[in-house]
Amino acid sequence: MKHFISILMMIYLVYSGALAQENYIPTAENLKNREEFQDMKFGVFIHWGIYSMMADGEWIMNNKNLNYKEYALLAQGFYPSAFDAAKWVSDVKASGAKYICITSRHHDGFSMFGTKQSPYNIVDATPFKRDIIKELAEECHKQGIKLHFYYSILDWSRDDYFPIGRSGRGVGRTNKGEWKTYHNFMLNQLTELLTNYGEIGAIWFDGMWDQPEDFDWKLREIYDHIHSIQPGCLIINNHHLAPIEGEDGQTFEKDLPGQNQSGYSSTATVGKLPLETCETMNHTWGYSITDKDYKSEKELIHYLVKAAGNNANLLMNVGPRPNGEFPDIAIERYLAIGRWLNEYGESIYGTRGGIIEPRDWGVTTQKGNKIYVHILNLEDDALYLPIQGKMIASVKQFIDGKPIKFTTSEKGILLNLNSKPDAIDYVLEIDMK
Repeated sequence: MKHFISILMMIYLVYSGALAQENYIPTAENLKNREEFQDMKFGVFIHWGIYSMMADGEWIMNNKNLNYKEYALLAQGFYPSAFDAAKWVSDVKASGAKYICITSRHHDGFSMFGTKQSPYNIVDATPFKRDIIKELAEECHKQGIKLHFYYSILDWSRDDYFPIGRSGRGVGRTNKGEWKTYHNFMLNQLTELLTNYGEIGAIWFDGMWDQPEDFDWKLREIYDHIHSIQPGCLIINNHHLAPIEGEDGQTFEKDLPGQNQSGYSSTATVGKLPLETCETMNHTWGYSITDKDYKSEKELIHYLVKAAGNNANLLMNVGPRPNGEFPDIAIERYLAIGRWLNEYGESIYGTRGGIIEPRDWGVTTQKGNKIYVHILNLEDDALYLPIQGKMIASVKQFIDGKPIKFTTSEKGILLNLNSKPDAIDYVLEIDMK
């Protein structure tokens, strides 16, 4: 009998292991959402938490080695009296962005939503007593903006985030807990986020880089759990790696796909999933009172255009003040992008990276038989495009439809621009037969 039971157990383990390794097959709804995600092209990232009270970025607990118990006392004074979900979403719409990704829980472990899994959250631990995620979700659904949730899988405050990772080592934690408890805590919080706030566009994970490469995060179990609740919800993970089974999109931190200027993407092989680049307006994600070095309107528009030309979305960050307001300069920059998109959005929204690879002079985007040529930096009055095997019906200025003279050759076309472009983005529209 014991031998028979042992055989049954072996069969069960092999069978269950085989099930666990089944390939992820996205639902039709998920695939539709992937296409919609690619069409949106522009989103607003919001890093906000009790760290905003320190006005020195979202990593201050780690960077200053603040004791986690003392840090937690910040919650007792967190009262964002100026928070207005309707204004936030209205400002996002005015920027031309189509989705918001907000930090539901960052590395400090504080939850910005009314979770039942821990009292360390904005409803139970602060005098504010309001679930800002719920208010934001309701307003996003009302105004037609997709909502994504950033969720940290590392935690500098919980004992059961053990073994301690590469970060958060100087915050005073000495107790050891069971990882299983932490894993279940995350699953339960994700259940709350996916059942209490309506349809969610994506769960955006961060923190996997905190543990060694061979650490078992049980990601597939987490991913399957998400898809079991909302099959259409996209999963994106900022792990700086090639896509992992079960994911629906790939993000690149402070880099365009295939580049590694930030130093984060040396192992981030570009996959075939929908792509996204996340970037800061200044140098910090969370609010910093001293960081006034904001990118110019031109730089931000160029970044958006280059992302689209690299077949990616741009997720541009803002760090709200502790009172719940976006910094004035951030609103100014968003509105500038919105004004540009009001004129040129057709060459960005719903496009994919063009048939011409990004060049020093700029990029191309494409929609059907239309190629949009985005000239960002050209010191000449002519431009050669290596378009082969295509019949060109017309070339014109996008903004006014004025025709552009061109000559064709076996390997491409030469555009005669008459003068050196001086616009932030000189956009041409090529119609192919």
